[in-house]
Amino acid sequence: MSRVGKVERTTKESSIRVELDLDGSGQVEVSTGVPFYDHMLHSFGVHGSLDLRIEAQGDVHIDAHHTVEDTAIVLGQALRQALGDKKGIRRFGDAWIPMDETLAHAAIDVSGRPYCVHVGEPEQFNTFTIGGNYPFVLTRHVFESLSFHAQIALHVRVLHGRDPHHIAEAQYKAVARALREATEPDPRAGGIPSTKGVL
Repeated sequence: MSRVGKVERTTKESSIRVELDLDGSGQVEVSTGVPFYDHMLHSFGVHGSLDLRIEAQGDVHIDAHHTVEDTAIVLGQALRQALGDKKGIRRFGDAWIPMDETLAHAAIDVSGRPYCVHVGEPEQFNTFTIGGNYPFVLTRHVFESLSFHAQIALHVRVLHGRDPHHIAEAQYKAVARALREATEPDPRAGGIPSTKGVL
């Protein structure tokens, strides 16, 4: 059964198209107009073993916020679509990612109940812009939007770090690896992994 999601969304602020294959091999094409975000989404696809294509056009001449948020929304919707009825998946996943001085952890429950807990980013970077185009504070917003629209419970923690680039990238990689584990087929689970019978 194909686990592919394809979603398009157009507003007055952005036009986004996302295609993803949960059973891919990390083939990624990303263009959002926000170079550091492209780097993060490329890393997300590769480490999540997703075949991922993202085309986004937005009002980046004003700010990166709308394009980054809207892309995360559509990515979440495509992920939800690709998951289908969620039969036979592991459901839970977590990952620890060290990146030099930084350590990040992510845990996911493909629960059907959207929730996001995001803690640990050093507050001194709240006004920092990575690469001159990606405000550091948007990372939390990406994961909040992704979890809500994919309908997953997502916990992300930064345990320590001093380089804003590493702190952001470790989080994206951790979420990708946790998502990969949570959505993988479980050979011991034939049905929906819930005592309720539905996710």
